[in-house]
Amino acid sequence: MSSERTGQGRKKIVIKKMTNEIHLQVTFSKRRSGLFKKASELCTLCGADVALIVFSPTKKVFSFGHPNVDTVIDRYLSLVPPQNNRTMELIEAQRCANVRELNAQLTMLNNTLDLEKRRSDELNHMLKMNQAQYWWACPIDGMNKVQLEIFKKSLEDLKILVAQQAQRAQFFETQFFQNPLFHPELFGFDNMGGQGGYGPSGFF
Repeated sequence: MSSERTGQGRKKIVIKKMTNEIHLQVTFSKRRSGLFKKASELCTLCGADVALIVFSPTKKVFSFGHPNVDTVIDRYLSLVPPQNNRTMELIEAQRCANVRELNAQLTMLNNTLDLEKRRSDELNHMLKMNQAQYWWACPIDGMNKVQLEIFKKSLEDLKILVAQQAQRAQFFETQFFQNPLFHPELFGFDNMGGQGGYGPSGFF
């Protein structure tokens, strides 16, 4: 009596991206190791030069190369045919156009900067002239101790000068009113021209 097979046989695995993150990471780690192992066997058995670069689902980079990755990639790139001249001409023309546009923008910015610098210099010159002419009105917030002492001494000297000028003016005013020559009414005249002379009545 022959035994009958009751099994369903080997099931075909559906190849699609896993949705479970844990299973995905575990499978990637196992398959990556297997892939690098097969590449190493290919190098050993056949003497092939191999370069593998793998990005994990978390964006980590893994590589395998024999003799090394850089050597294999450089050999590959050296075999890539260069682009035709027409394509290179278009690329160079676009690059030159971009450079010209950037140079024009840079020139405009430099001109604007120079203009603003000249305006700033003129304003600073006017400010210095005003400060030199009206130095007592200068702001004192930015002065240090030495500058404040000098400023204080200058104000004190100015105060003394103003007081002297006031005394001098008061002295001349007193002399003016005490001098009989400036009081013609004492001589019987209403004005400096005498009776019926020149000048309006009550000029003094």
